[in-house]
Amino acid sequence: MTQLTRPQVAQMVDHTLLKPEATADDVRELVADGERLGVYSVCVSPSMLPLSTSVAVAVVCGFPSGKHTSAVKAAEAAESVRLGAAEVDMVIDVGAAVAGDFDAVERDIAAVREATRGAVLKVIIESAALTDEQVVGACQAAEAAGADYVKTSTGFHPSGGASAHAVRIMRETVGDRLGVKASGGIRTAEAAREMIEAGASRLGLSGTAAVLYGFPE
Repeated sequence: MTQLTRPQVAQMVDHTLLKPEATADDVRELVADGERLGVYSVCVSPSMLPLSTSVAVAVVCGFPSGKHTSAVKAAEAAESVRLGAAEVDMVIDVGAAVAGDFDAVERDIAAVREATRGAVLKVIIESAALTDEQVVGACQAAEAAGADYVKTSTGFHPSGGASAHAVRIMRETVGDRLGVKASGGIRTAEAAREMIEAGASRLGLSGTAAVLYGFPE
């Protein structure tokens, strides 16, 4: 693989702050850091909108459990887009995927897709909680519902975050038709490189500087 530079990797990063105790000052610091580091976007909770920033704004939806009704997720996502979010990272009903009810997963995603026309929709499947077959099914449902990306994890699930194995399965399933976002537990340049080599086209990072400084300028 061609050696990636720091600016190239930075443009793959959603610089993220989703801690429940995050304050407005914390988010302002996140934005300043993101602009300084040259990231693609900052990713925050819906209550932190609107933001004034030169980078894209991403927001989570149905976070972190995914156990909200589709109508609630759609309303939350629509309001976030109205408040300036360019990208929405929604959590599926993970239990529906575990049960093999991928029609329900697709309907859930489709409701949010309909509410977010014009915005990028990323679908968090919580891959560490799923079997390989369930990962494939969730990715297929996301593609059928019109999503733009599939994403590994919230980073809040006890089963864990991103793995290169899951990213490879996700990339094999969606091909080059959708993006793949690796998120959750990526704290070093080595881990980021492994995810990119496995097929990730976007990275969700909270310790962004530490990761980026491991890549050459």
